[in-house]
Amino acid sequence: MTSITAVSSCLPDTVPIARFQRRLQLTDVQLRRYQRFYGLAEVCRDPAATETELLLRAATKLVELRGQEQRVKYVLQARTMPSPLPYPLTALGPLQAELGLEHAAAFVVSHHACASGLLALDLAGTLLAADPDPNALALVVAGEKAFTAQTQSIPDVTVMGEGTAAVLVSADRSGPDRMTGYAARTYPRFGDEFIMGEVAAKEFQDLYGPGLCEVIAAALAEAGCGIDELALVLPHNVNRLSWLGVCKDLGLPLEKVFLDPSRRAAGAAGAGGRPGRRTAPSS
Repeated sequence: MTSITAVSSCLPDTVPIARFQRRLQLTDVQLRRYQRFYGLAEVCRDPAATETELLLRAATKLVELRGQEQRVKYVLQARTMPSPLPYPLTALGPLQAELGLEHAAAFVVSHHACASGLLALDLAGTLLAADPDPNALALVVAGEKAFTAQTQSIPDVTVMGEGTAAVLVSADRSGPDRMTGYAARTYPRFGDEFIMGEVAAKEFQDLYGPGLCEVIAAALAEAGCGIDELALVLPHNVNRLSWLGVCKDLGLPLEKVFLDPSRRAAGAAGAGGRPGRRTAPSS
């Protein structure tokens, strides 16, 4: 059983996306579409902060970690984009040193795009379940630096922010916040290009809604609950328009999907499930 012991987050100040119009080569029409229809008028960014600094801001807020550092056996970083650093460099080395976690096994979870965070949580739970120490903990950190124009935007889909989160994970079956269901689907044919071409983008668009509905249904089935039992859906960083069709297909009231982009990262980092009222992060 993957139990979420504690969660913290770091959200830099919001910046209007109009400030990035020239860098992202957005036309006036595209900018208005993001602002009015996609619900993305601003994003969280801190140009001066490094990736390690952003991750540390979240991790150092975990008061439950203080004094428990020796219990942490694993440190995982979930990345949406491939690391810009050459092997074997990662942002985890300096982070472990600052947190006193140099003794822990550490690795990066990548190549699963927006779903990397959920995969890292599931992996952490799997590692802890196999660990002989029942009191062992794992630290999962998520978020990264939007360095380049290519990592700052998915054309006609979204503009990336720089919020980070830290999650302390245990194998405690009695914890109030537990990961009761997890499902994933991988479509490797879309990974050939960093930015998909026109044909692949059209195919992805057609597949996106049905694929997301399928994986949500699979996660609910594993958790043993129905769509009507969900209290809140915490979506990944995508635009509001995409979720309108998904909610219609699922029969899910739109008000149960957390779509406020100015507070989304705080809600995703701070919300936990409660018995009888399920919370579903979705990627």
